[in-house]
Amino acid sequence: MLKENTEPAFLAILQRHEPVSVQELCEVTGVTATAVRQRLLRLQSEGLVTRKIVRQERGRPHHAYALTSHGLKSLGDNQGEMAALLWQEVMRINQPEVKNQVLAGVREALVQRIGLQSVTGSLSERLQGMCSNLTEFGFDVECLPGAPLVGLGMADADLPVLREYNCPYHEIAAVDPSICEFEQSVFSELLGADVELSSCRLDGHRCCEFQVRVN
Repeated sequence: MLKENTEPAFLAILQRHEPVSVQELCEVTGVTATAVRQRLLRLQSEGLVTRKIVRQERGRPHHAYALTSHGLKSLGDNQGEMAALLWQEVMRINQPEVKNQVLAGVREALVQRIGLQSVTGSLSERLQGMCSNLTEFGFDVECLPGAPLVGLGMADADLPVLREYNCPYHEIAAVDPSICEFEQSVFSELLGADVELSSCRLDGHRCCEFQVRVN
């Protein structure tokens, strides 16, 4: 039975039984076929669930449902607490050389994962490319080349800006704000330019704003 009428709970059940039919989902969840179909249609429209036709030797073909890669990633969104614990343990390493080596490895892994290998051209073009890549990984970001910065003077009006509306490290930042500086260093390495965190959600702003300094 479906104890919690929530999307993550439904997706978790679907994942355990996939590929699964509407009838099988009804039996597992205790929900009517109409309600199951409505939820599946909505999840399909959101790109979380896919379906395929299953043909059998006997009986009519039927649809079987499974999670997409996006759906699988959405189930991993509740692992923030684990990530925060891992980060805290890294920061507790007493040997500076060892800690810096670990952080450098994590930074390089993120740079490679986000990647800008195929993006060339001006700094603004690279910033646009980085925003595009980040969006594919679920970041809610906005690229503002040459836009005026919130709270800064006119001297900074022509500098590129990256706005981040959903902090991907919220649980970590809540216990250790140094993750913000780490993310800043990742962006700097990706762009090959100095990046400065000019406003942060931790300070009550509606988004994190990274100012790209032109050398």
